[in-house]
Amino acid sequence: MATILVVDDELGIRALLSEILADEGHTVELAENAAQARALREQMQPDLVLLDIWMPDVDGITLLKEWGACGQLTMPVIMMSGHGTIDTAVEATKHGAMAFLEKPITLQKLLRAVEQGLARQTPRPAAPPLVAPSIVRERAPDGVNHTAPVAGGLPAGPQAEQVFVLDRPLREARDAFEKAYFEFHLAKEHGSMTRVAEKTGLERTHLYRKLKQLGVDLSRNKRAAGN
Repeated sequence: MATILVVDDELGIRALLSEILADEGHTVELAENAAQARALREQMQPDLVLLDIWMPDVDGITLLKEWGACGQLTMPVIMMSGHGTIDTAVEATKHGAMAFLEKPITLQKLLRAVEQGLARQTPRPAAPPLVAPSIVRERAPDGVNHTAPVAGGLPAGPQAEQVFVLDRPLREARDAFEKAYFEFHLAKEHGSMTRVAEKTGLERTHLYRKLKQLGVDLSRNKRAAGN
């Protein structure tokens, strides 16, 4: 998952974007003005920035130009505005922004822009692979080796280790991991949504929405719990 910096002077906008992006698995940092954005940009080196244009101290276009002039525009920047015009969008793009979102921002447009931005970011040096380059394995704390292909679904019972194909779009790889992760916990907790919510740190409403989005077969877990 990515680290995303949200810069907006409106508390409600920051809270909403933070909730949506965190629910997608991203780490989110918040800034309410350009000064905070500069400091967080230095500290965390975000993978992507969502930057509001109209702010009380320094506007987003000016901050974007500043980052570009100082060689700090090393991450994709998506501009946001509730009063934007075509000229504003063109100017933002000219100075390095990769996209422009008009408020109110819909969930679909936000997630699409973030996904496209992360796909275009400059690759960072990768850590030496611990396994074959095309797969990554996750082992449960018990150390037991239970391997099953993600594409083929999970056999009965919690699977402590899964194989994930990385040579595909980020969203598909992430969804495959999250689906296996939640299926593992559902099987381990015998289909108890309450215990799974506690284990994964999600509220039940968010958990149900996530499971539905990932296409997790809840009926199968209920049948397994009843056997």
